[in-house]
Amino acid sequence: MGLLSMLGLGGKSESVKEYIEKGAVIIDVRTPGEYQGGHIKGSKNIPLNTISLKVNEIKKLGKPVIACCASGMRSGQAASILKNNGIDAMNGGGWSSLQNKL
Repeated sequence: MGLLSMLGLGGKSESVKEYIEKGAVIIDVRTPGEYQGGHIKGSKNIPLNTISLKVNEIKKLGKPVIACCASGMRSGQAASILKNNGIDAMNGGGWSSLQNKL
């Protein structure tokens, strides 16, 4: 397994498409200030430092999750937290590059 795969960054294009086809919700884990500066239309802003507290709320959505942030580091952490709590989640990486894949 390559380093990118371990970070949840490998093969994103196909996975993003598959997740969108499954009705995925996009969760932007940046701070509210960063989110206000630009974000993917329709995404939800749940900052990384609160994601653990919102797991039950996210589970209630009943949808897979694509996490994004500025560069992919925080969203990788968020995807791991969500996966560890039984949520089908992937790291979508930086929000602007993710937007280009939608």
